[in-house]
Amino acid sequence: MLMIFLQEAARGAIPSPADVGAEETITSLVLWLILAVELVGVLLIALGVALTVFRLGLVFKKREVEYEKARLTLARFLALALEFQLAADLLGTVVAPSWTQLGKLGAIAAIRTALNYFLARELKEEKEVVASDSQSLSETVPQS
Repeated sequence: MLMIFLQEAARGAIPSPADVGAEETITSLVLWLILAVELVGVLLIALGVALTVFRLGLVFKKREVEYEKARLTLARFLALALEFQLAADLLGTVVAPSWTQLGKLGAIAAIRTALNYFLARELKEEKEVVASDSQSLSETVPQS
């Protein structure tokens, strides 16, 4: 069966993907997918900002530990949004038409990966600080 297909393709009897417009269709679908993934990233940032602003409102009513929790909330959403943006960049390499575009996408991906790495490191450190602050606070409060 494969031999027959290859013979027909060699004779030009079977149209190529370019002949039937498959490449343009796939490129268009990938571009829409990139837009959707970038939109999810933007929505995550917006949601993170809204929740952080809400949590900051609680800071003025409570103790300083709430400030760190608010920062962690925003950092989590930013890290997740960066992952989505990086995914969109990777999808962009599929349809990048030139080496210049690939270079730009590679640079953007490298910057976003570095940002995400350092943000994840800061998240880990902040979690440890919040956990130690919460533990020390519970030790100073008398048990009834």
